[in-house]
Amino acid sequence: MNPANISKFLSEKRRQHLYRSTRLSESAQQPYMQIDGKSYLTFCSNDYLGLANHPDIINAFTRAANEMGVGSGAAHLINGHSHYHQQLEEELAEFTGRQQALLFSTGYMANIGAVNALMERGDMIYADRLNHASLVDAGLLAKAKMFRYPHNNLDALEAKLGKQQSGDKMLLCDGVFSMDGDVAPVKEMSALAKQYQAWFMVDDAHGLGVLGQHGAGLLEEQKLTQDDVPILMATLGKGFGTAGAFIAGSDDLIDYLKQTARTWIYTTAMPAAIAAATSASLKIVERETWRREKLQALIQQFRKGVEQLGLQLMESRTAIQPIVLGENVKAVQASEALQKQGILVSAIRPPTVPENTARLRVTLSASHSEEDVDRLLEGLNGISV
Repeated sequence: MNPANISKFLSEKRRQHLYRSTRLSESAQQPYMQIDGKSYLTFCSNDYLGLANHPDIINAFTRAANEMGVGSGAAHLINGHSHYHQQLEEELAEFTGRQQALLFSTGYMANIGAVNALMERGDMIYADRLNHASLVDAGLLAKAKMFRYPHNNLDALEAKLGKQQSGDKMLLCDGVFSMDGDVAPVKEMSALAKQYQAWFMVDDAHGLGVLGQHGAGLLEEQKLTQDDVPILMATLGKGFGTAGAFIAGSDDLIDYLKQTARTWIYTTAMPAAIAAATSASLKIVERETWRREKLQALIQQFRKGVEQLGLQLMESRTAIQPIVLGENVKAVQASEALQKQGILVSAIRPPTVPENTARLRVTLSASHSEEDVDRLLEGLNGISV
């Protein structure tokens, strides 16, 4: 875009109620935060288990930073791979029931690195229409063709799969969809992947820590093994409360990615202190099952309350609870009305979600209280939608 058109672009975004801007956080991630100089009760963080500000995780980070410094200094293949990185990779592999795990600096880099390493010209990627932007971009950057099937529509997926005559295949989907909060039919997709001899990759960014008996995510909950889902990606900055991401799978898969995944090879390793903090977080995720139990109780409390208010709540059993308002201006006005009451809930608009499905994206955390949820419900009752 040439410079003369940038101002017009920004003006149009404002007119359409699609303009985006940042808020300045002045406190740690927790239900009550100082943002832009004011105190808010927040329902917009992905810190689902309330671990981002946990003292044990902070202490683990501090100890490792005192030992190893702040920056890792180099890529994993040079001399940036510390014993903290190695320990975390081994722990994540065991936690998820996979042979190996490979740390990436972000989920975006993990998705782009894995998909582009595995798919070539002449191959076909089958991606859910509502996949996260990182999965969409991974498919667009790969040399393979990409078919985006309607959301969770297995009939459309299988019909297209059955027509492919040559090349490798990959099924690619979110485990928990980040804007809708529903889950992918991973058992059925695994069966299709086996039937049509396709790779199956699941991005479980919003399921890790939250779902499953031990918090290992949607695949643990659905009892799907490495053989069922050969490629698992998950991020560490949501349920685990730290930062980064990983790919977990077979020994051969991880060794292959070490040779070919450009977003892993050609970038500086995450700080060792982040890896150490995540190891501490993993132990809490496994041990403190009450966090998942409390989160589920709050979800039920919220859903019951919203139903009584008569608002359109999407079908979701996860921490992501979207209230669809339709028009962009309605979502923005509802968010602003809550903000005036000291409650922060983000208005999500296109292109993040489809046209005419603008919404309030409410996210719950185990660190919220029942009283916090009641206050949100009271706030929602007082706004005009």
